[in-house]
Amino acid sequence: MTLVQLKHLIELASSGSFSQSASKLFITQPALSRSIKALEDDLGQRLFDRIGRKNELTHFGQHFVQRARVLVDEANELRQTSAQLQKGDIGQFRVGMGSGPGAMLMTPLLMLMATEHPQAHIDISRGSTTLLVQALRDRVLDALILDIRSLQPSADLKVEAVHEMSGTFMCRPGHPLAQHRSVTFAMLSGYPIASTPLSDEVARILMERFGPQAHPAQLVNLRCEEISSLLDVARASDAVVLTIRASAPDLIELPVTPALNAKARFGLVTMASRSNSPMLPKVRDLMQAVLRDVG
Repeated sequence: MTLVQLKHLIELASSGSFSQSASKLFITQPALSRSIKALEDDLGQRLFDRIGRKNELTHFGQHFVQRARVLVDEANELRQTSAQLQKGDIGQFRVGMGSGPGAMLMTPLLMLMATEHPQAHIDISRGSTTLLVQALRDRVLDALILDIRSLQPSADLKVEAVHEMSGTFMCRPGHPLAQHRSVTFAMLSGYPIASTPLSDEVARILMERFGPQAHPAQLVNLRCEEISSLLDVARASDAVVLTIRASAPDLIELPVTPALNAKARFGLVTMASRSNSPMLPKVRDLMQAVLRDVG
């Protein structure tokens, strides 16, 4: 039994004529006759009685064609649903974000979904790289956007759409350090340093630039996964925040000597063996538009 046979049945039940139905279905009359006969053989029941020139449904055929209409309608709805899912108009997209990309991408992504895909569902999770990767492997999340320097290389993960962005020490306008043309590490150390958890690579860069005392375990006084909270603290206090320059255009970049010259590398991470969400191309485009260094 196929959907094509059911469509043939429904059309013949409507017209009662093999010739009219065959013409409407754009097939030959013998082909329609074979289709109906094969369906009757499969069911073991006659579907039509020939009365004069008209073919009328049997008692069994009347019951069966009602069920056939439901199945064909549901198949059509399933095709429409598939098309909507492919465009991202419906369905669910579950993404995990690290603190850096989350600060810059979360609001634009929510706005994109609200304005262009209002019937779709999005769930954004925040957390450490370890927890987010585990959730991706457990199929709790569809994709991750994070600093790939904190990601352990693995054959089951696919990393793409990498965007490099400059990291720096920043403070509020009016901060005592903002008036200096050059800021040394000793001067920085006189103020609370705020940061999200830093990767081993960033720790290495800090110690190369400023010595062992710049190890994050010693340097960072205020550590939090949510960069937005740290930025709020820096705006309202004398705390200095180590973050992506583009994440806080209202803060001032300190002219630290020697220059930090550290880059965050934000990537889109999915499972290599898993089919991707239809929303993923739009997320790539959004990353391209948003994750850009300031001039």
